[in-house]
Amino acid sequence: MSEPHGQPAIVVGIDGSEDSKHALRWAAQQATLTNTPLQAITAWHYPVDFGTAWQIPATYGRSHDFSKADFSEDAKMTLDTAIAEVLGKDPQVPITPQLARGHPAQVLIEASRHAALLVVGASGHGGFVGMLLGSVTQHCVGHSVCPVVVVRGSAQK
Repeated sequence: MSEPHGQPAIVVGIDGSEDSKHALRWAAQQATLTNTPLQAITAWHYPVDFGTAWQIPATYGRSHDFSKADFSEDAKMTLDTAIAEVLGKDPQVPITPQLARGHPAQVLIEASRHAALLVVGASGHGGFVGMLLGSVTQHCVGHSVCPVVVVRGSAQK
């Protein structure tokens, strides 16, 4: 992802997990230090495997018809909430939020084609507790076109 003036952005993947919030904080600090645009991406997709447990969007109420669940709205809420929580209501670093439909690993790998740097949390929502790296993170590390930074835990000093 690049800004209109053509400078490649620092891309950060956001899924609402604590590690992704730490990744956002780190990416914002790096963007400030290097005067690089910041792109925050949240990917969403419809669940395809009914044999696997998956999270129903927050916008879906128990009394509502499941067919009206809005996965993109839930993803937007996740992205907006993470940005506000980590960077405040008026971020000091220019940030471009983006929602993308697709599997998170594929979306981030595609974004890496035009990025200066890809920043991801060590683990996110899903996967197995105790894994060293989440499956999306592992896939990004192995297939990204640009350098990848994996952030674990607090990025604050």
